[in-house]
Amino acid sequence: MIRHFLRFGALSLVLLGFAHGQVDGTRIEVANLRQDVALLNQRVGELTMSIEQLTRENNALQAKASQSYVTIEQLNKAVADANRAMQAAVADQKREVLQQVAGQIERLGKQTNAALDALAKSQVTRPVVQTTFSEDFPKEGTNYTVVNGDTLSGIAKKTGGKLADIRNANKISDDTKIRVGQTLFIPQGK
Repeated sequence: MIRHFLRFGALSLVLLGFAHGQVDGTRIEVANLRQDVALLNQRVGELTMSIEQLTRENNALQAKASQSYVTIEQLNKAVADANRAMQAAVADQKREVLQQVAGQIERLGKQTNAALDALAKSQVTRPVVQTTFSEDFPKEGTNYTVVNGDTLSGIAKKTGGKLADIRNANKISDDTKIRVGQTLFIPQGK
């Protein structure tokens, strides 16, 4: 249709040119119009090819889109599968954690039992606490005030007294029960 219109327009221009006596000018215009028409024909051909290419691409995309859609049923199945896999992984992880905790509790139980056994053995080997005291110790001696860091055996060495005499004179049943500031009588002590 465009071609017919352009040809009709070019023809009418030619006729007008003849009517006015402008034959040379008209020939130039006709040549220019022919060139414009050729360029337009070329451009229309390019556009037609582009439209055909776009149509092919559109058809390919529509075909691909129809293949890539999933149904709600397929989607629900995939979600259910993912949930089952996640629940199985969580259950496995719980089992592993419980096994680790059980192992730690068992190790702690063994350590506690070993500590209790050691404590029980130390109680057995602990010296018997003296509950009766002899009056058989020298009645002459000196007084000593317990200072921080003193032990009954250390006091005996410091003062030159005998440990048994110091225990009997001060009625000490447990050597670890002396306290800072306490005054002890040291028989025959310096």
